[in-house]
Amino acid sequence: MITSSAFAGKRYAVLGLARSGAAAAEALLASGAEVIAWDRQDVARAPFEGRCRLIDPLELDLTGFAGVVVSPGVPLNSHPIGPHTWRYGLPVIGDIELFAKARASLPATRVVGITGTNGKSTTTALTHHILSAAGVPSVMGGNIGDPILGQDPLPEGGVYVLELSSFQIDLTFTLDCDIAALTNITPDHLDRYASFAAYAASKERLFQMQASGTALICDEDEPTRAIAARLEQAGKPLVRVKTADLAAAGLADGRSPSLAGPHNAQNAAVAVAICRQLGLGDEQIARGLATYPGLPHRMERVCDAGGVTYINDSKATNAASAAPALAAFPPDPAINGGAPRIRWICGGLPKEPGLGACAEHLGNIAGAYTVGEAGPMFADLLEAAGVKVERCELISEAVRRARDAARAGEVVLLSPACASYDQFRDYEKRGTHFRQMVGAMTGCDTGHDGRSILP
Repeated sequence: MITSSAFAGKRYAVLGLARSGAAAAEALLASGAEVIAWDRQDVARAPFEGRCRLIDPLELDLTGFAGVVVSPGVPLNSHPIGPHTWRYGLPVIGDIELFAKARASLPATRVVGITGTNGKSTTTALTHHILSAAGVPSVMGGNIGDPILGQDPLPEGGVYVLELSSFQIDLTFTLDCDIAALTNITPDHLDRYASFAAYAASKERLFQMQASGTALICDEDEPTRAIAARLEQAGKPLVRVKTADLAAAGLADGRSPSLAGPHNAQNAAVAVAICRQLGLGDEQIARGLATYPGLPHRMERVCDAGGVTYINDSKATNAASAAPALAAFPPDPAINGGAPRIRWICGGLPKEPGLGACAEHLGNIAGAYTVGEAGPMFADLLEAAGVKVERCELISEAVRRARDAARAGEVVLLSPACASYDQFRDYEKRGTHFRQMVGAMTGCDTGHDGRSILP
């Protein structure tokens, strides 16, 4: 656990005691802070009974508090905790800001912060893997893995690799990353931001918090190019990254199968650039690229049954992240005479109108199975484009119908292009449910084996 004398004797309110909130409360208590905590769920409050006051901070006079710690899932654009806290002149912060404040108490280490709309989880996990394979003490946290405050502090010379969502950045004010990296920016989370420009500005704040560290930007879309130009004009240390850099360095061909596909080439190019900035040589980097095992729910092969491959890409929560999955399986003359071969399960809670980038790959789809709140919208659009559609509502029904229709050589692909919150707690629960349904309907062992199926 990461603790700091900077918190001793101070008073904090913690709203939400799920993973990051519970870790924040534990770290504050262990550091000698006074903690007032609250969660709507009895089971989440139970571990803190008798250890701190359990009161909803909305009911408190917050005079004298150092701040209010909330989960990134709390929508500050609509939740009353924001106005209630700000009226006392206090910040609403997250666990990443507490980590930033604790750094002065830790051994001398470096921090890498990675953000972007798509690819940041893979880029974070890959960077951590390359560092670990090279013998560099490293942990990953933030929006991936265990909460950073709940992990053991690194020794001197170690590297903290943090995946940072825009929501986490919104709750952070003093995180001075040695390397801050940006993968890409496409429309996302527009229910939480006044505009796409406001969402992109949230990502840009990661660089504005840097005092002297290096900004590393994959400038292959208009928003990232604009951010890079502003940083360059301000005279900040900047490294521009291109997907093609991977091949130019001779590192493209030796990648793990879990890093195949154009989007993963971009992720790998960013991770390679980060590791070079940290002082690793290309030979060390190549070993890490070759042995990377992949992440669950990201082009994860669930099983092969009757010649049909089932793929869990539940992490594809917007059209831009689902499009590479559809692009990965074009018609092949050697398979069913070159007929389309994807049975696409899509839908959920929509983040944007329309099919977005997925519309470019409809010729790869043998049939679509629409689910969730966005199901009718997707069905109407796909039918209008000439795609055969079955309206299913539930993933279990979609899996059954896709299984019944699929021929050997085809792919049943869950790549929803939508958030999960209409039917599931998160994309992980959705992906796990898909795995379970596939297992029940095919008889396959569908436990995650760390493999990716991108060809």
